[in-house]
Amino acid sequence: MLGATASMQARLDEYGTFHRAFGNEICHAFGIPSIVAGAATLLGLVPLVNVGGAPLTLAEVVSGAIIVFYLVSARGLGLVTSVLMAALVALGRTLPAAAGAVLFFGGWALQFAGHAVYEKRSPAFLRNLLHLLVGPAWLVERALARLSPAR
Repeated sequence: MLGATASMQARLDEYGTFHRAFGNEICHAFGIPSIVAGAATLLGLVPLVNVGGAPLTLAEVVSGAIIVFYLVSARGLGLVTSVLMAALVALGRTLPAAAGAVLFFGGWALQFAGHAVYEKRSPAFLRNLLHLLVGPAWLVERALARLSPAR
C-alpha cells in the first residue's frame, strides 16, 4: 500500500499474527491512541530546556525519535503514522495530568483486555519490545486497508 522497508513489513506482519480477533483490533483502535496521548501528557511533565521561550519536554524528545523511526522504516505508512502521532502528542500536551494518566492506564487496560478476552494470546511486545513502536503503524495500516476499495 504505502510501502515500508522489508524489516518493518516483517515486523508489521508478525505483529498482525498477535491481532487476529476483530474485538482485539477494536480494543487496540481505542487503546493505542489513548496510550500515545496519555504518555504525551505524562512525559510533558518532565521539562528539559527552554527553546526560544518555549519549553521542550521529554514528550517532544521521545515522540520526535519515534517519528524519525517511522519515517525511516515505514516510508509512506510512516509519514501517515507520524502525522497522527504528532496530533496525538499535541492533544496529550493540552490535557491535565490526571486525564493523561486515565488515558494512559485505560489504554493499557483495553490492550490487555483485548488480548485476554478476544485474542487469548499475550501481547506481541512481550516477545519483542520493538512491537511497542510497531503497534501504532500497524493500526494505521489496518485502518488504511479498511478504507481502501477492494481489489
